[in-house]
Amino acid sequence: MSKSDNAITAFSNGYTCSSSVFSAFAEDLGLSEDLAKKISCGFGAGVSRTGNICGAVSGAILAIGLKYGKSREGDTAANDKTRALVRQFINEFTEKNGSVNCTGLLGYDLSDSHEYEKARDENLFKTRCPAYVKDAADILERLL
Repeated sequence: MSKSDNAITAFSNGYTCSSSVFSAFAEDLGLSEDLAKKISCGFGAGVSRTGNICGAVSGAILAIGLKYGKSREGDTAANDKTRALVRQFINEFTEKNGSVNCTGLLGYDLSDSHEYEKARDENLFKTRCPAYVKDAADILERLL
């Protein structure tokens, strides 16, 4: 099964978009799936239903940081590589989907409870979000 298949399966089983993407890559990056799901849980629905950056995007950024991020003082090469890959990811995701923010992707401000309910009533979390999870995982798999 591909990374995007794993991510979509996790999402369809009720995990957040961020947890679904991040955990699909966790074991390859030396982290258990369970721990990855816990670490990334709060980023779902545009950072905990605030409509900000899409959780699938956040999960991918976490994976990039885990693989390439700076962990030693003075390691500017790691910082530069991480930032370049994050920018590339964001550019590719935006090119494909038009935005990296939940509000832009779904057309509703998820921080407003009425708009959140409208998005849920329109089934957007089941009809649109799986595609964003897949796109994030596919782009990330190419970059890692």
